Amino acid sequence: MSAPPRRSTTGLRRFLDLEQQRGWMQGKLILRDADARVESPELRFKYVAKFEKLMRRPQAKEVLEILGRYGHDCIPIPRRTERHYWSVSCLPSTPGKALIRVNASWMEFFALYADGENGIRANFIVHLSDFTTGHSLLAEDVDHSFLERCVRTPEDVGCFFPRGEDIFGVKVRGFASIARFLKTPRALRAIRAFNLTHMNRGRNAYQASHCYSLADHMLTD
Repeated sequence: MSAPPRRSTTGLRRFLDLEQQRGWMQGKLILRDADARVESPELRFKYVAKFEKLMRRPQAKEVLEILGRYGHDCIPIPRRTERHYWSVSCLPSTPGKALIRVNASWMEFFALYADGENGIRANFIVHLSDFTTGHSLLAEDVDHSFLERCVRTPEDVGCFFPRGEDIFGVKVRGFASIARFLKTPRALRAIRAFNLTHMNRGRNAYQASHCYSLADHMLTD
């Protein structure tokens, strides 16, 4: 009797085994990325006008700085996986009027919005169980005290519940609180864990909306 055919390897498992992924998620392993990027000149040109429009916004400097931190700290081997396993959109036309949005597979990871005339606010999509007591899957078990410790003031953080099992949304207002959230070890591990989950699901469905001009700022060393 012949052995069953092996399933084809999908997602990040093409590049990183589970031990490497776990080590990166926990901050114990620095992954070796590709030295160069593979680009589509046509796609780069397609979103230049939108990028220039974003750069005229008063929030532009803060958007680029936060994006740089997110690209460096929250996406594994970002050069090797650019566009095909994650993408960043500039002024996407979907509801909500986001300034930028980061996606992988069929899932939104992260988005930045204008907050008032000059400020920014962020939406992080993560696993609910990483922000509850005892890794519960119940909304009433959200650890609000921990969320408040991740930002400068309690008023800077809120939450929402997207559809889907073990999915949770964190809203953070203000550049300083967004930066602090990204630096908090437990929050960063949770962001990385969620991103790994969905990057392992296969190719990115949003490749056609990838803005290389924004990605330039996410992939600087």
